[in-house]
Amino acid sequence: MTGSKRVLLAKPRGYCAGVDRAVQTVEEALKLYGAPIYVRKEIVHNKHVVSTLQAKGAIFVEENEEVPEGAIVVFSAHGVAPEVHEQAEARSLKAIDATCPLVTKVHQEARRFAAEDYDILLIGHEGHEEVVGTTGEAPAHIQLVDGPDSVDKVTVRDPSKVVWLSQTTLSVDETLETVARLKTKLPLLMSPPSDDICYATSNRQDAVKAMAPNCDLVLVVGSQNSSNSQRLREVAVDAGAKAGYLIDYASEIQDEWLADATTVGVTSGASVPDELVMEVLDFLAERGFGDVAEITTAQEKLVFSLPQELKRDMKANAAARAAEVAKTLS
Repeated sequence: MTGSKRVLLAKPRGYCAGVDRAVQTVEEALKLYGAPIYVRKEIVHNKHVVSTLQAKGAIFVEENEEVPEGAIVVFSAHGVAPEVHEQAEARSLKAIDATCPLVTKVHQEARRFAAEDYDILLIGHEGHEEVVGTTGEAPAHIQLVDGPDSVDKVTVRDPSKVVWLSQTTLSVDETLETVARLKTKLPLLMSPPSDDICYATSNRQDAVKAMAPNCDLVLVVGSQNSSNSQRLREVAVDAGAKAGYLIDYASEIQDEWLADATTVGVTSGASVPDELVMEVLDFLAERGFGDVAEITTAQEKLVFSLPQELKRDMKANAAARAAEVAKTLS
């Protein structure tokens, strides 16, 4: 029995390009400007990442009002409404926008369709920071559709001028179901020019779907407030895993979960550093699950460059240091 215990490890998992860029933005800002650096909201939805950055000198706040006038503030990967930029300007804050470029794309779509006077149906979870930011781009034109069951409440001014957009971290299958219901109600509903659900969310869900039918349980490393991590746990169970659990750390795994298991699936949300996954694998190995097979469904090579305002200051700083060195040598 012991010899047959195994782990199926999903790939891709963990950091996406947008999260990598956001975390790197805070780290580079701390190096360049020195602590403290203020960050509005959690830079990404992961407990470990936030506490690690706090230890380096990042101060997380809920609103711009908590940032001292003239200080540096980083906006999180989830995006912010235009009024947040205006508030920062009014307080003379130096704002560095770490919004994921894929979220920025959805913001641009919202502005464009609002300018053309469309009703915009935003599929997403009420209160999620990304939804709040996107809605802020065109509040008079956007109404939230929180899953298939809320389609019945939708009302539009002109059924021939309506488009759907979505939060980037949703369940692909549930979103498709919501869109299908919307199209039954509104046959002329337009789709966005390209899929709003991000490549990383789709890829991680596909990897979980591939391994879940063979798993007694799937462990998803991720925080409770991480939408994409929550969706991975749901997808695992829907795809055939007998159980699914969302954990921040290996220490949260309960031995009774493993009692009758022979195959454990492991994956992680898009805001989770891989060191946390490695700790889970070590924990499982100590309990006889030493055989690890990686289930690969996609290769990811996308990289996003750092925010322009940060890159500009990094370049100016490097030039100043080079000039200082040249002066010393001369």
